[in-house]
Amino acid sequence: MTLVLLPHHPARDWAEIQERMLVPLYEAVHERLGVGPGTRLLGLDCGTGLALLMAAARGASAAGAERDPARAELAAERLPEEVPVTPEAPAEGSYDVVTAFHAAFPPALSPAALTRAAQSGAAVVVAGWGPPERCATEPLLRSADRPGAGPEALVARAGLRPVAAGRVACPFGYADGASAVRGLLSTGAFDAALRSAGLGQVEKELEEALAPHRRDDGTVWMPNVFHYVIARVP
Repeated sequence: MTLVLLPHHPARDWAEIQERMLVPLYEAVHERLGVGPGTRLLGLDCGTGLALLMAAARGASAAGAERDPARAELAAERLPEEVPVTPEAPAEGSYDVVTAFHAAFPPALSPAALTRAAQSGAAVVVAGWGPPERCATEPLLRSADRPGAGPEALVARAGLRPVAAGRVACPFGYADGASAVRGLLSTGAFDAALRSAGLGQVEKELEEALAPHRRDDGTVWMPNVFHYVIARVP
């Protein structure tokens, strides 16, 4: 079956297709940390701002840092004025929760960014892929441009010690194959392949790789588990 693919707009595809797949992760971490009124939360590589929007809805004072200008622009459209998004994390600050929900996706996050704006005692949360055998998307990503450091390694490089961890089911579900291709390309995990092989070839290979995950009604379903680590700033 030949898929009809729309123009490649990674930031908008992330906002409209892919980011919602991580809502269970955002909710689980916010609930575990008691994010709410009085919480000052900073989201690193915050994408188009959905996790920040959810934190603000719980009453937190939220802000984000996003290096991709297109994603940052969409975040600014989505978020209220009181939730600012800047290109880099503040050089210093008094945030008591710092999240790095998208550390599983390129570009790799600097360990120093985890603590730059965190106050003493702040919770730092880093998330990544769970066990490969529980991630249906894992085979599609084995040859992709993925950062090598998992949550534990990133936390350790920042000079922090994990105090808690958890796993959350985050299935990737798409209305059809074309949406699945667009959503997966928006993660950034295939950027190196796009540069070397071109969009058409990468789309073709993704279409073939998605075949085992297509249902009879045309939808695509890939169960996944994400893993998060919580550390505390000394």
